[in-house]
Amino acid sequence: MSRGPDWLSFRRYAAFTTGMALTLISLGIYTAATGAGLACAQQWPLCDGGVLPQSIPSFIEWFHRLWAMVTGFFILGAAVWAWRARGEVSTRGRYAVTLATVLTPMQAIFGAITVTLNGALPGGYSAPVHAAHFLTGFSIFALLSYTTLLAYDGRFSRDALSRSRIAVGVGLVGLLVAWVFARIDPVSSYGPPEQAAFFAASLSAFAGLLAATRWLGELDELIPRVATGAAGALLFVGMVLGRDLVVYSAGVRFVNWLVIAAAVALTAGAAWVLRGVEPEVSEPVYGSTDD
Repeated sequence: MSRGPDWLSFRRYAAFTTGMALTLISLGIYTAATGAGLACAQQWPLCDGGVLPQSIPSFIEWFHRLWAMVTGFFILGAAVWAWRARGEVSTRGRYAVTLATVLTPMQAIFGAITVTLNGALPGGYSAPVHAAHFLTGFSIFALLSYTTLLAYDGRFSRDALSRSRIAVGVGLVGLLVAWVFARIDPVSSYGPPEQAAFFAASLSAFAGLLAATRWLGELDELIPRVATGAAGALLFVGMVLGRDLVVYSAGVRFVNWLVIAAAVALTAGAAWVLRGVEPEVSEPVYGSTDD
């Protein structure tokens, strides 16, 4: 199968598509936070009675839709590539990207419902639909991240320990940046830019924790692997609480602070444990003709 230039490999294509999905989610968060989601005269797929937007808020929503459409085609392209080049993509990778492709039109449908309040679907915007929209988007990102990790199997120049340390470091840095912009931080106003930054950092941290959890499986280090896996789960809870899905009371705020703090502590603990792990050294081969 001809796949274009030599530098264009499936793993690079998958990584780029994953980055597009991360950008899409962050852009969607910003669009919703500014109220621009309802700016296209509450129409979908049209905007302000036509194809092009007629105001700045409408442009934000229109551009979000455009990015979503392009990202959707990239995801579809990844699935087609995965099934046509089976020798290049593992079975689990093919199924993961296929599931991401199946979820993509569902994500578009939920998005259409959330922006048609009193429009084509009166009362469409509700907490369950809002939650489904976020969960499908997150699932697509997680599946694409997993597909990318599988595509890079056997193509790393670093050993499992070095890769795991880097991935844990990415997760920890992402978590700390996310904490700065989180809803729990009294310094942050959690306005539209802060919300977009929080989810961009959180998704980056989640990808790092996912990679660390997978690569630590190649090592005989159960504790840091459990820690990174638990940190990723807690981070997901923190992202859910970062959306307007529940009444954000003082108790919910405390729980939100607790889960983010626990995710940071677990990731930092995993990084500390990995500092003391010695890399495997190959045993010398005796009796060769060079001796």
